[in-house]
Amino acid sequence: MGCCFGIPNAQFVIYVKTGDKKYAGTDANVKIKLHDANGNITEDIVLDNFFRNDFESGQLDVFPIKWLQNFDGKIKMIEFWRDNSGIGSDWYVDKILVENRKTNEIYTFPVFRWIKADYHYLIEHLDTSLPQFDSHRDQREEELRDKRKAYEPTQKAPGCPTQVKSMPPDEAFSFDYKWDIVKTKAQLILASKIVMLQSGNWESLTHLRNVYTKEIFCEPWGTKRWSNDLFFGHQRIASMNHSLIELCTKIPEKLDVTDDMLRPFLEGWTLQQVMDAKRLFICDLHLLDGIKHREGLYVCSPIALFLMNGNNQLVPIAIQLQQNKGPTNPVFLPTDPPYTWMLAKMWYNNADAAYHQSLTHLGYTHLLMEGIVVITHRNLSQSHPLFKLLAPHFLYLIAINTRGLELLVSPNGWVDKTMNIGIAGMFELISKGINAWRMNVHGTLPEDLKRRGLYSQNVLPGYHFRDDALLLYRAINNYVSKYVRLYYDTPEKIAGDWELQSWREEMTKAREQGGCGLQGVPEENGKFTTVEHIIVTLTSIIYTCSVAHASTNFPQYDEYAYPPNYPALMRGKPPSTKDALTEQDVISNLPDKPTTLDMMIVTKILSSRGTKSLGDFEVQYIFEPEAKKVVEEFRQELAEISKVIKERNKARNPPYPFLDPEIVPNSISI
Repeated sequence: MGCCFGIPNAQFVIYVKTGDKKYAGTDANVKIKLHDANGNITEDIVLDNFFRNDFESGQLDVFPIKWLQNFDGKIKMIEFWRDNSGIGSDWYVDKILVENRKTNEIYTFPVFRWIKADYHYLIEHLDTSLPQFDSHRDQREEELRDKRKAYEPTQKAPGCPTQVKSMPPDEAFSFDYKWDIVKTKAQLILASKIVMLQSGNWESLTHLRNVYTKEIFCEPWGTKRWSNDLFFGHQRIASMNHSLIELCTKIPEKLDVTDDMLRPFLEGWTLQQVMDAKRLFICDLHLLDGIKHREGLYVCSPIALFLMNGNNQLVPIAIQLQQNKGPTNPVFLPTDPPYTWMLAKMWYNNADAAYHQSLTHLGYTHLLMEGIVVITHRNLSQSHPLFKLLAPHFLYLIAINTRGLELLVSPNGWVDKTMNIGIAGMFELISKGINAWRMNVHGTLPEDLKRRGLYSQNVLPGYHFRDDALLLYRAINNYVSKYVRLYYDTPEKIAGDWELQSWREEMTKAREQGGCGLQGVPEENGKFTTVEHIIVTLTSIIYTCSVAHASTNFPQYDEYAYPPNYPALMRGKPPSTKDALTEQDVISNLPDKPTTLDMMIVTKILSSRGTKSLGDFEVQYIFEPEAKKVVEEFRQELAEISKVIKERNKARNPPYPFLDPEIVPNSISI
């Protein structure tokens, strides 16, 4: 950037980067003034290259300035504006750089704003400050007032998380074609030549398995292992719904098991002995009890026990499909007739899929974080250092939520066609789960693992999600900690930052009153008072937008695309006796061919990555040297973690690639 060919005597060079957004370019006249450190201000400088169409969308324009009188060149601030001339006068600017060609110094002025006509914008070098130290408070407040109008919070379904009332234009995808699910579905069907799935039911499990191709709809992992108890155990700890399992220290009264019943599976131990040895684990889907579901279909609310066997493999030893004991609610065991046990596992996974899509995926990542995005824009100025930290992790989140809710979670949409719960059950389940979620527990990985008795890596070996996610959580926490401490080195700076405190206030304010309604946000008397409060909160947000979402999103095709493995939809009724069943009984419970195709297509799309790898930000918001150093150290730590996880995966069968930092995106963008 430090050259300006053809202008050997230019004293300064001004670089203007117009944003890569729809209608970001302008035909208006643009002027700029430079302010130096001694209070000197240049005359108006017209930014215009003759015979060139300046300020086109995504374009970098270069303007050499030959001579500025009485100006020392140490640029403190720029002042720039546009008029309202031309056919398209709107303008979005990413950044402006000024190069002093005599000293080879480059001054950076981050903008990332739509530029209103005839308004003089004042941007300081590097543009990063807490509000109490900002020299341009009026401009800062006016911009926040505009943001509050654009990012209006609302609840789109009773009891559900806060979302934006209508999507601001800035949040739209810059490349719509990738996100057109209807169009992509048609293209996938055409390219894969899968035309036989338009109607009818499956004839056999073999018939179903034969539909997969080597190219687009490759054979999912589940086709080979789905009936295997080891793989069923593996799904609890190294797949999408990885945070439901808990250490079992006491058999709940509602679970109708006894020592005698389970003795054949305990390898010569008693129930109490395996619990004392931390070898017994439980999954309890009690939130699904009584949940709404589609007419003619059923939803279970199972409880299952798992044993860590002598080979350090997690295996299921008991499944009860409903919450309360009763003669029509038997406990299914591995020694039951093979297809009976198989069907019990499938109905368990059907309930697990409802929990996964409603809460682990949609509720606890997409929707919960949309509320955070909304209140961040409403309360933190773009000049605020914490806005700059968070912004890369919000990219396209509102856009994908808007598109997803319109096409997938809508009346007669994908969820209503492919899942037993339908959207009525999904929203009810989201409401239940969100009201129980706490940031300092469920949103803080180490605390959530401690709550479930699984923090120690000596408990539940093979828990790949925990082992890899902890590496990433600690890296994010370390990154956030170093960054936050740059700006809050005294308690007074925290107390005096009214934007920060307003942000926290809206985070915890009731959803019905325009807040996020989050519980467990660290505080003292309703305020942030320590850097630890801020660090825990920011770590939770960045972790959720990146690691938590990646872990629950990207395995979807491999799990859902083969319905016997992880059926989102089951027909018929759950078994209420332990009578022997046949393969045909299993087939009759599976979704038909069109529903299977819909599941394959959408999970294929959802399993694709939308943004760059964690730490490799699409837009660079951070320019201060010390802060840039913290970002670079974060990237280096992630590179080392990537090596560790790649090495771990050499010994894993199957591997668990989903939390390799090279795979984890920055944001929830798919």
